[in-house]
Amino acid sequence: MPKSIQFALVAMVFYGIMDVVYKKVASKGIASYHFMVLQTIFFAPGILIYSYFTQSLQIGIPFYWGMSAGVLSLIALIHFGNSLKSGAVSTIVPIYRLSFMITSLLAVLLLGENLGLPKVIAFLLSMCAIWLLLGRGTSETRISKDALKDVLIATILMGCVSFIYKLGTLAGGTPASVITGQASLFFPLALAYAIYRDQGFKVPMKYYPYGLTSGVLLLGALISLTSGLAIGPASTLVPIAQMSFLVSAAFGLIFFKEKLSLAKVFGVICAILSLAALAISS
Repeated sequence: MPKSIQFALVAMVFYGIMDVVYKKVASKGIASYHFMVLQTIFFAPGILIYSYFTQSLQIGIPFYWGMSAGVLSLIALIHFGNSLKSGAVSTIVPIYRLSFMITSLLAVLLLGENLGLPKVIAFLLSMCAIWLLLGRGTSETRISKDALKDVLIATILMGCVSFIYKLGTLAGGTPASVITGQASLFFPLALAYAIYRDQGFKVPMKYYPYGLTSGVLLLGALISLTSGLAIGPASTLVPIAQMSFLVSAAFGLIFFKEKLSLAKVFGVICAILSLAALAISS
């Protein structure tokens, strides 16, 4: 198995566990813009510590690409949070997960990455898996026009963010350079947004452990993903990393004793076949 695929699979696991934390956070009623700050409070020092020990931080074009990713990811997450206020989660989340299609399209059109039959089949299987595992949670799936607009904006922007990671690595950037660049703008902007919304920032200390956990997981995911992107195609690796729903579904079945429906079985099968097709396409 190519090393780039291994990095993407590690990122997928980190993202999947992080999704479980997100679900827990949502059940606690923590506002999404509060959680963005809590997460980054621990994420930002984490990437600086990583940079120090690896001695791989360089200020240059990759760092600036990371800064642009920080701005776009913040806007995307704000729109995603807004979409969840007036739209069914069972519809919103599957749409948001399709951001990898934007990344792959940009990589094929702008970077000339190969789009062969195995990759096309993998994308189709991924969409089926997303719908089966995430899109059938409730019978109520209707969303407002505003919610649809917000989630589409979020999906497109997050697809662009993953593409920017690839551009950063193409410019010779290390994970430390690209990710530190992202954190350098994301954290102050997220904090400023939260202060603007609340006229201050007051979040109970009992919620900080969630920020610590998700911050560490996000750090691991982004380091793994950018390490893979430095040596492999974005149109293959980003879709693999974005299949984190497979990991979160496994957690739900094993640890939370969620019911194993026929739809989930077929969803898991589709996801596994998609991973195999993506591995072949590399």
